[in-house]
Amino acid sequence: MPAPQEVTAGRYLDPQTLDKIKRLDVRARVVVEGFMTGNHRSPYHGFAVEFAAHREYAPGDDLRHIDWKVWSKTDRLYIKEFEEETNLKCHLIVDRSKSMDYGSDRGWSKFDYAATVAASLAYLMQQQQDAIGLTLFSNQIDRNLKPSTHPSHLKLLFHELEQTRCDQATEVSAALLSLASQVRQRGLVVLISDLLVPPADLGESLRQFRLRRHEVIVMNVMHHDELAFPFDENVLFKGLETDLQLLTEPRQLKRAYLEALERHLAEVRKLCAGLGIDYLLFDTSKPLDVALSSYLSFRLKSRRRLTGRF
Repeated sequence: MPAPQEVTAGRYLDPQTLDKIKRLDVRARVVVEGFMTGNHRSPYHGFAVEFAAHREYAPGDDLRHIDWKVWSKTDRLYIKEFEEETNLKCHLIVDRSKSMDYGSDRGWSKFDYAATVAASLAYLMQQQQDAIGLTLFSNQIDRNLKPSTHPSHLKLLFHELEQTRCDQATEVSAALLSLASQVRQRGLVVLISDLLVPPADLGESLRQFRLRRHEVIVMNVMHHDELAFPFDENVLFKGLETDLQLLTEPRQLKRAYLEALERHLAEVRKLCAGLGIDYLLFDTSKPLDVALSSYLSFRLKSRRRLTGRF
C-alpha cells in the first residue's frame, strides 16, 4: 500500500484506489485527511446550540434574537443568547441486508461503500470531539453501539464494520422503529442504506426520529449498475433477498426499469423533504468526498438555522 503522502488528495477519495487499503481505520483516515487537505472548510465544532441567558437589547443587535414573550410581560426588549455544545451525539445507522452485498463479486459492494462512508464520518466526528454511535440492521437491529467519545470506542466501531457480513432481508420499519424508541436524547441520525423498501415503511420510521426532534440525514447508497443499468447481453438476474431468478434481454427492460427507479427515488426525495430531512444519493463509482462535503454542508446549514445567522 502506498504511503499516504505518495497519493494525491484527489486519488484518496476514489473507490478503486481505496480498495487497495484493506484496513478500515486506515482507509477512513486517508479519506478524511485527503478531503481536509483540499480546499474545504474545516468542520464547525458543536452542531447544536442551547439557550444560555438573556441580556438587554442594544442598538445593532439582531432583531431575530429578541425574546418577544419576555417583551409581552415586561415591555422591555431582551436578547436571547446561546452557547454551542461541544459535543454532538450522532447515530450512524448502516444497512447490512443482503441487497447491500451487490457488487462484491467485482470490486466494491454497496456495503463496502456504505461502511467506508460511515467510518470516515466517524473519524471526522471524533476529530471534533463528537460522540459517535453505530447501529447495524437488516430485518432487525443486529448490533447497537451507543454514542461515545472515547478513543477505544472508535476502534470498536471500525472493528464492527470490518467484521460485518451482509445477511437477511431488509426490514427498515421494524428495525428503525425499535431504534427510535431507544434513542432518547436529541442528536443527529445518519441512515446509510440502499433504501430498497416501500417508501411508506421508510416514512413511518423516519417520522419517529423527527417527532423526537432528531436531525436526520438519509444517505442513499446505490451501485452504479442500479443507476445506469449498463447491461447489453442476455442476463440472468438473481434476487439477493428472494429466490427469484429472471433471464432477460436487458435492452428491452432498460427504459421501464429506469423509469420505475426514478419514480421510487422521487417518492423517497419527496418523503424526506416533507419531514425536513436531508436526502443524498450516492453512486458507488463516485469519489467519497461527496459524502463528507454533504455532511459538512449540512452541519453549516443546521448551525445557521439554529443560531439565526444566515
